[in-house]
Amino acid sequence: MIGISKLYCGAVEPGDVLRYNRESGKLPSHLLQFSKDKKPVVVWNMTRRCNLKCVHCYSSSQNIKYEDELTTAEAKAMIADLAAFGSPVILFSGGEPLMRKDLPELAQFAVDHGMRAVISTNGVLLTKKRVEQFKRIGLSYVGVSLDGMRETHDLFRGRKGAFAASLQGIRTCRDAGIKVGVRFTMNRRNAADIGAIFDLLEKEDIPRVCFYHLVYAGRGSKLMEEDLSHEETRRVLDLIMDRTKDLFDRGIEKEVLTVDNHADGPYLYLRLLKENPQRAAEVMELLQMNEGNSSGNGFGCISWDGEVHADQFWRNISFGNVRQRPFSEIWSDKSNDLMAGLKDKKLYVTGKCKTCRWLEVCGGNFRARAEAATGDIWAPDPACYLTDDEIK
Repeated sequence: MIGISKLYCGAVEPGDVLRYNRESGKLPSHLLQFSKDKKPVVVWNMTRRCNLKCVHCYSSSQNIKYEDELTTAEAKAMIADLAAFGSPVILFSGGEPLMRKDLPELAQFAVDHGMRAVISTNGVLLTKKRVEQFKRIGLSYVGVSLDGMRETHDLFRGRKGAFAASLQGIRTCRDAGIKVGVRFTMNRRNAADIGAIFDLLEKEDIPRVCFYHLVYAGRGSKLMEEDLSHEETRRVLDLIMDRTKDLFDRGIEKEVLTVDNHADGPYLYLRLLKENPQRAAEVMELLQMNEGNSSGNGFGCISWDGEVHADQFWRNISFGNVRQRPFSEIWSDKSNDLMAGLKDKKLYVTGKCKTCRWLEVCGGNFRARAEAATGDIWAPDPACYLTDDEIK
């Protein structure tokens, strides 16, 4: 996760992080990525069922009943363990999490145990009644997936009217005073809509947007050939930085992030090095705190059936099940060679990653994408778009 507004536009200074001693239990949510203890933020895919059928869904969800989901009691035991372990955030995801009736009860349970509760949703089911309930619970954030403007988004979702319904869900959260933002997965089908998404943020007073790089998982694996080329990715990153800076220059400060490609950090730094060397030095300090990709260390995933994964895209590898062992025990067990390796990927990556000068701030980028594309967990991530001259 690379904060374009935090880094490129100066919304965060190194001192903002250091005053909290970089302890995840003390850091505000927008600074958690800079923690030194890397207590895991956990995505819980609480259900696989979904009311839409998105072309890039990493869980290949359908609107059918799936067996073997964690019960409410099992989920509470899991959440209590996460809280005791020090996990600062639980992200309720799916499928579509609003299709589980016990979502409010479980979100309240997490908040009561000192965790920050976040929801990732398609937004279609965000009625006023539900949003008011989330407000009373103290939900920290609602992320709504919009993968383009009206026509593009509806094609991605497989349902006419999905864009209008999702946008209404965003407005309902905004009007209720819940922090809400847009989640946008970039590829060749929707990259042309990125500028319009920035226009939408300004017009609708939406405070946050996360631009996700495509990961080849679930139905998203079928879009591998439609991923942005390296040159297209560079142009997109320049556009995102330009549009974010334009907002800041006009006094409209939005939180803008890119996710799932840590080459974005060095790319941003190299651009700043030409434009503002003093700020570039501060950004390098923040990137070193961030440490790059954190799957299997500061970021983890629990599936609907209790299986524990390094992240939500890497479902072919499980480290255990919370029905048999607590997450805290599974996550800390370095007798598993891969789990031990993910705690310090820099020792195991191969090829150009191993000799790259940005390894300390990138962390070897995204292992799930490397494995999906090459069959080798430790091979270079094919989505790294830095040139040979830039990494020497």
